[in-house]
Amino acid sequence: MTDLWNYLKTVNKPVVLYGMGNGADKTVARLQADGVKISGVFSSSGFKKNKTYAGHTLKDYESLKNELGDMIILVCFGSHLSEVIDNVKKLADENELYMPDVPVAGEVIFDIQFAKNHKEQLKSVYEKLADSHSKKVFENTVMFKLTGKPEYLFEIETSRDEVFDILNLTDNEVFWDLGAYNGDTVAEFSNNVKTYSSIVAVEPDKRNFKKLMENTSKLGDIQCINAAISDKKGIQLMSANHGRGNSTDKNMIEIETISLKEISDIVFPTYIKIDIEGNEIKAIDGGDSVIKKWAPKMHIACYHTPFDLFEIPLKILNEVPDYKVYMRHHPCFPAWDINYIFIK
Repeated sequence: MTDLWNYLKTVNKPVVLYGMGNGADKTVARLQADGVKISGVFSSSGFKKNKTYAGHTLKDYESLKNELGDMIILVCFGSHLSEVIDNVKKLADENELYMPDVPVAGEVIFDIQFAKNHKEQLKSVYEKLADSHSKKVFENTVMFKLTGKPEYLFEIETSRDEVFDILNLTDNEVFWDLGAYNGDTVAEFSNNVKTYSSIVAVEPDKRNFKKLMENTSKLGDIQCINAAISDKKGIQLMSANHGRGNSTDKNMIEIETISLKEISDIVFPTYIKIDIEGNEIKAIDGGDSVIKKWAPKMHIACYHTPFDLFEIPLKILNEVPDYKVYMRHHPCFPAWDINYIFIK
């Protein structure tokens, strides 16, 4: 088979971008490297008139469709909002539409050559998955990354509630929320586990941390830490842009880092959620002794870099070989909100 990038080299239809931002920048860089011409850019309603991107004046969909006719749309942003997902499905009914899979962190793209280079690791993880749906999620995730076809994602969506069915949390959980954002996943946990032992919530972004403190102020037995998770205690540079992501940009600030080992000196975990924008491997490296000793239930994002798909489960299983490994994807595009779940 081929991948989306090689396919786009062969098409005669005009190729247009839907959306801008970091994902679009990486898509444009790959298209330019491959010699693929971009024929236009459009955005959702409310875009700024006369704004330009990738050498094109930003237009609305209807104008670009009238101008170009039969075209290929590359969706260059992500969303979990149902109305946005429905709009993308509508566009896909009217056009040839793809979602290029570019990494949230780093520059390496999961293309056909990447898949070939890591075939054995991918196969090893697939064989270790605990149920048929996890295998389906894995298969479709790989196919989506290679082809950019959104139907591979839509086929494997499940609700977030199912994760708690798999985790089977008890009334005595010690929850570590690593990448706690504004407290949304702390709230999700506390809504599903009415009685718990304690919570440690770690968030690096100062504005998000302030919201985290406000949104969790009525909860008991919670400690919030303003730091980034890494493999050791220290200092790292982080983007000053606010939001769930902390990808590299020109406006960088220093932030303290903390490892799983240091957090375990506060309290040992029974359940850990890790969603830290590409630092998941570093977190595991700095917490291998914690994972091996306590074998906590874990919910780990695996979509920030193409390596996460196989490096995360293989590293975890190296410490606790008898973990059962599940994989789930929740409504969202592109291949975001894909997570591994580890339980004994």
